[in-house]
Amino acid sequence: MTAVSDIYGYIDKIAPFDSQEEWDNSGILLGNKKAEVKTAVLCLDVTKRVARFAAENSAQLIISHHPVIFSPLSSIEADSAVSLCVQSGISVICAHTNYDNSRNGINRALAKRLNLKNAKPIDGSFLFVGELEREMTVKELADYSAAALDSRRVRFIDCEKRVKTVAVGGGACGEYIETAKSAADCFITGELKYHTMLDCLESGFPVVEAGHYETEYASFMFIKDGLEKAFPGIEFISANQKNPVSAV
Repeated sequence: MTAVSDIYGYIDKIAPFDSQEEWDNSGILLGNKKAEVKTAVLCLDVTKRVARFAAENSAQLIISHHPVIFSPLSSIEADSAVSLCVQSGISVICAHTNYDNSRNGINRALAKRLNLKNAKPIDGSFLFVGELEREMTVKELADYSAAALDSRRVRFIDCEKRVKTVAVGGGACGEYIETAKSAADCFITGELKYHTMLDCLESGFPVVEAGHYETEYASFMFIKDGLEKAFPGIEFISANQKNPVSAV
């Protein structure tokens, strides 16, 4: 029998939960750690649709990147994702910043999706840096990123520089701009504030904002192969989430 705690233990080995940021809430957030798991659903966010999808597929566990409970809850609606999971007896493991910080986590997968060569973590950071196959303009890199990450809307700061080395950070990584500057010609991330991008323009450092969902969803799904090898008796199903943010 494989229990929720066994899967937690596997994730803890590749992305230790004690490495999560102080403000984060990763771990077993719902359910029974001793419960048997035969089917597990993988997702970026535990939404109501994902909770219903898991119940329809008789799953006992959901494994998500973003925490299903992040801030303290003052109330729980009957049709909320948390309530639906509890009603269906579904446990939830969330691997957020511990998986971001892992050398085998989100940003290694993001570097692989962008086909960066010689990709490696930047010392003292969870960012990865690697090399493009050829030197590009920032506009060329933005177009390349849009295609590689299936991103419908890419924003970028073009400082009229040519780019060879690229730092990557999935999700919202504005606080790592200076780290990226010290290691690469350009920074590709998911989400940046307007004033952060303006500061990059003023300092002459190009950045590419490729989307929070686009940089993280498929990158998190890389965990599926390892889980399937470690637990061949369990069915791991992708929730096939779509980007909740529409664009024109």
